[in-house]
Amino acid sequence: MDTLQLVKSKIYDWDNIQDKLNIWKSEGKKIVFTNGCFDILHLGHVTYLSKAKDLGDILIIGVNSDKSPYWLNKGPNRPINNEETRAIILGCLMFVDAILLFSDETPLELIKIIKPNILVKGGDYKVEDIAGYDFVKDRGGEIKTIQIIEGYSTTNIISKL
Repeated sequence: MDTLQLVKSKIYDWDNIQDKLNIWKSEGKKIVFTNGCFDILHLGHVTYLSKAKDLGDILIIGVNSDKSPYWLNKGPNRPINNEETRAIILGCLMFVDAILLFSDETPLELIKIIKPNILVKGGDYKVEDIAGYDFVKDRGGEIKTIQIIEGYSTTNIISKL
C-alpha cells in the first residue's frame, strides 16, 4: 500500500466505521473524539490534536463537510480547502487514527455512533456547551477541553493573506 492509500484508509464513512470501532473497543482501546473544520491546518490544530491523542489510544476526528451549516458563520469564501483535501491532510498526521465527515450542524449524531470514552474540544468552549456533552457524560465518559494556542487560527491566516 502506498503512502497516500494508507492516509486515505484513515477516512471512514458512517457505515464502515462500526467494524473498526468494534475491533478497537474489543481490544480495550480508549476512544477520543473531537471535531472541527480544520480548513487550513496550522500549529494550533496540530498541537491541539496531539494533546487530544495523548488522552487515549484512538483519536477520531469529525470534520465539517463542505455542506455543513457551520460554514455560514465563517463567511462566503469558506471553506478554503474542500472536505477531501482537509481529510487527507489530517490523515497525514501519524497520531490521527480515523476521520469522518459530517454535514449536520453539530457532530451529535456522529458522537452517538462512535460512543467515545473521551470527548474533546478547545479551551474556548465551556464543557457544558460542547455538542454531545450529555450523551457522553450519561454513558460514563469524560469531556475535556484543551487550551488553544493564542494567535493561531485559520481566520487569522486568511486575514494575513
